[in-house]
Formats: sequence, structure tokens, C-alpha cells
Amino acid sequence: MAGQAPDWIVRQFTKQFEEKSRSLGRFNLAIFGKTGVGKSTLVNAIFGSDLAETGIGKPVTRDSHLYLHVSGCLGVLDTRGLEIGRDTGTIVGELEEFVSRMRRLPLPEQLHAAWYCVRSTDNRFEDTEEEFIRALDRLGLPVLVVLTQVPFANGRYHPAALELAASISRRQLPLHGEPIFLTYAREDTFHGYQPHGLQALLDATFRVAPEGVRNALTAAQKIDMGRKRADAHKAITAAAASAAAVGAVPIPFSDAAILVPIQLAMMASIAVIFGVRIDRATAAAVAATAAATAGGRSLVTGLIKLVPGVGSVIGGTIAASVASGITLAIGESWMAVCGRIARGELSTAAGTLDASAVREAFMAEFGKNVKRGLSKS
Repeated sequence: MAGQAPDWIVRQFTKQFEEKSRSLGRFNLAIFGKTGVGKSTLVNAIFGSDLAETGIGKPVTRDSHLYLHVSGCLGVLDTRGLEIGRDTGTIVGELEEFVSRMRRLPLPEQLHAAWYCVRSTDNRFEDTEEEFIRALDRLGLPVLVVLTQVPFANGRYHPAALELAASISRRQLPLHGEPIFLTYAREDTFHGYQPHGLQALLDATFRVAPEGVRNALTAAQKIDMGRKRADAHKAITAAAASAAAVGAVPIPFSDAAILVPIQLAMMASIAVIFGVRIDRATAAAVAATAAATAGGRSLVTGLIKLVPGVGSVIGGTIAASVASGITLAIGESWMAVCGRIARGELSTAAGTLDASAVREAFMAEFGKNVKRGLSKS
């Protein structure tokens, strides 16, 4: 598929994607709870299943009981072979060692929040669990307590889950003003239970996370498209402003490629924000920029020719309004495409990205957005 676009477009997009990923850094979440409470199911529901592909993760302490799994903008720390209650002292000791060491590292290498999970159907919360949560707080980790597998039907939570949440609340744990979160992570078609409580938990995680890693958290999570669109709009607005500045300078219309790096950087940012894997993002970007030709015409050139009346070229100069408007339209159209890819759309029956579908989706969105983009510029 790379043959459909100049190699430099592929190289430029890949370079920009990697740079944008690095600039976002990583949000690191510690997740604890007894065996079988559904920690992995909860993480997968909010952040997707990519983390499972990283295997067992990287040991981060000398005794190899703490493991950090990393996927893109997300890191998840958990334990192996230890149980809260039985091995609380060992876990806290290793955490203290790790937290002390990581605080000398840049913010993306530190732990930023912890979820402590309790299975609602166990109907109990033990003193050892309270001790563990207080130990996490003493280490400086903001803790959110999550009840998992909470039945919710006919607008009501299961009474036993409510009573368990109330009993935990009465312990006055150091939860930074946050409530006990009642969740159900995965649809249960047998009982008719739908997922719930995930957005509230994510919102609280944003509140306790350091500001410097919230963009990484936005990119890592999979359930709040509004946050992703808001961050993508910032990237689009910045790129449109840069394009306007470039467009105000005389550029030979046959070689307007100076605009393409700006637009590719914008597209890379949006792909990272929507959590599209680099291989799929690059393939989609090539499909979306297929209007550019190996003969040297830029994406801007191709799109202006495809949409009559978009703008004019006077004396070999692209007007600032045209450059900005085209960039806005590209950004809005690409954001829609990335949203669909993130939802699992625009793929073949075999699961690979459908380049034709991507190209058609992009151009359909571009046809709708180009006039609106020019009117905003």
C-alpha cells in the first residue's frame, strides 16, 4: 500500500507519530485487589485489550513481584504470586522501594493513581484491605476503591452491593473525597446486565491524575470519545494556524508540499489521541493521502483539484485562508476516520485495514467539511 503515496509521506507520518507518542508520555495506573475480583476485565473495559498482548509485563522490583505492563500511553502495575492480606507486608515493602526510586524519574515514569478492587459478590471488606489502602495513601498514591461485578437492573443496584459500599465508606478511608465506585465491566447477556460505572471511574481518575499526564490518559482510555475529540480539536486548530502562516507566503502551487508536513503532524497527533496503532494509523494515512502523487503534487494540491471552487491560486501563491481551511477540513475528516478505526470499523473481513474504505470515508467527510473549514478560516 505504501506504493500509493510517496515514501517520504510514510516516513514523515511515522516519524511524527513516534514523536507525538513520546511527547504525550505515559499514564501509569497501579491496580490491586484479591485474586478473581476482575482487575483485568476492568482495565480492558476502559483501556482496551492491547495490554494483554504485552504478556506478563516487566518486573520492577528485585523480588519480581511487581510487574509493569506498558502499551502506548498506558502503564499498568500489578502483582504476581502475592495476595492482599496474606502478603500485604511484602507488597507494601516492594511498593515503597519502587515508589521511592521512581520519584527521581520524569513524571511519565512515576505511578499516578491506584485502583483497589473489591468484588461485590464477596460481600465483605477485610481489615487487611483497609490497612493496605492506608499504606498506599502513605506512599502518596491517590486511591480509588472500585466494587466490581455489581448487578444493576431496573434502575437499581443490588442491595448487598450498596450495603458493602456503605460499610466501606464508614471506615473513612483516605479517598480524596471520591466515592466508592460501583461498576460492571462487561456485558452479561445471560443475566441481562449491561456495563455501568466505567465513565464515573474514569472521570475520577482524571481528577486525581497529575495534570502533566492527563493527555496520555485521554489517549489511553477507550470509552470517552468526547475527551479525545476535544484534544484532537486543539491539534487541528494549531495546525490550521500554522498552515495559515505558511499560506500567506508565496509558494509555487505545483510544489505546495511545505504544507503537507504540517498536516501529517496534525494527523499523527490525532491518531495517537485516538489510540490507533502505528501500523494501522500509517496505513490509513497513506490511504487518506492517496490524492498526492509520486510526481510531487502535494495533498493540498490534490484535494483542491478534487473539490472545485475551494480556492484560487494567484501568482503561484496559496492564500492563507485556503491553506487554513483545507487543513481544518483535513483534520476534521481524519478525526472522523480515526474515530471509526478506534471503534473497529473500516476493516476487511480478515481484520486488516480496508484502504479503499478508509479513502472513501475520508473523502466523504472531506466533502462535507471543506466549505465549513474555509468559512472558519
